[in-house]
Amino acid sequence: MGCQEPQPQLEKRMAYQRGTSPTSGPHRVVVTGVGILTSLGHGCATNAAGFREGRSGLRPITLFDTSKQRVHIGGEIAFEEPLPTNSLPARAGARLERSSRMLLHAGLEAWAQSGWEPDKDDGKVTPISLGTSAGAMPLGQDYFKTKTNHPAQKRGLATLSQLYQPHSQARALAQATGLRGPFTLVSNACASGANAIGHAFHAVKHGHARRVLAGGYDALAELVFAGFDSLQALSTTRPRPFAADRDGLALGEGAAVLTLERLEDAQVRGATILAEITGYGATTDLHHLTQPHPEGIAAARSMAKACLEAGVTPDQIDYINAHGTGTPLNDGSEGAAICAWAGRDVSSVRVSSTKGSIGHLLGGAGAVETAICILALRGGWVPPNVTLEKPDDICRFDLVQSPRDADLRHVLTNSFGFGGANATLVLKKAS
Repeated sequence: MGCQEPQPQLEKRMAYQRGTSPTSGPHRVVVTGVGILTSLGHGCATNAAGFREGRSGLRPITLFDTSKQRVHIGGEIAFEEPLPTNSLPARAGARLERSSRMLLHAGLEAWAQSGWEPDKDDGKVTPISLGTSAGAMPLGQDYFKTKTNHPAQKRGLATLSQLYQPHSQARALAQATGLRGPFTLVSNACASGANAIGHAFHAVKHGHARRVLAGGYDALAELVFAGFDSLQALSTTRPRPFAADRDGLALGEGAAVLTLERLEDAQVRGATILAEITGYGATTDLHHLTQPHPEGIAAARSMAKACLEAGVTPDQIDYINAHGTGTPLNDGSEGAAICAWAGRDVSSVRVSSTKGSIGHLLGGAGAVETAICILALRGGWVPPNVTLEKPDDICRFDLVQSPRDADLRHVLTNSFGFGGANATLVLKKAS
């Protein structure tokens, strides 16, 4: 009798094994695994140390020729480690391009942390929700160059066209982890990664899935780099988010993947809970294709919606990881949105942008910055903004410019993209 499991715990375990919920109504959603890859390095430990100290991962671009561009640096990743052991067939693994390798590095790290098992039957499957903007753009470039230079050539083009599509990258992650659920692919400019995690959060919260593998990724691509440079959106000096004299962003690359599941399921299997996702807001302002609304009206609504769902007020948010690209228009708009959202409490809100360290990861930015927030929640620190001689006058908030320890309980991350796409996530420290 002394070895019997307590009845409530036994009922929860049996319900989990049956694939049914022991409770009714919305579920609390927790993160049990985080994987991250940026120009600061591979994995949570390396990135936590880099962001905590405010290191820079910006370096000269070597992936393609930038001699005809105005800018020559970015957040390029150095691949120094092979992929962890996984279930991907050897032939498929050999065909992985750069963005897929990034996604798998992050996904397999999150998978290992979570302690999840592969899906065993079609009746209980795990969805995958991913955000990307450029995806495998270099493969599209190769296709174009081949057909332009050798119009009659057909060999290899079918493979390029197949692997170029984002669902091929999602399929590789599913094969590597043994998951059989449906894919959701979000391409909503720079909000993509945050949208993908928000979609997964709501799927678990509202009972559409017990668990979801979610994240975002983007690799540097010559076409994208040249496009941003032609818009004169890239900094010719260094990216300085929220600086009065800011002159543009830096492009980077990377990936982050989270394992999201119901709190009760994580507790039943004794998983380590890294953080809880409590709120998600998404809005569109339709002001301009590439320019945010100068007053940040829709961005402020996104923050308010996320906090309303999370049940927190601005004075309870201990840190904001800002979208903070370093472009003149974005930072002024987001600064106005933060001020409008926080109201009289704005001076006490800690804010920083981590894009000064690794560049703008486009569709992967929201996922990577969510992962950074989780690392900060667990470590008790705030990642610093790059140091500025003169912050913009809009910065009525506490712009963190040097490493700082802090007891964080609720944090918020913003992702605002072209076309007026705005997404906000609120996370809570694991209790």
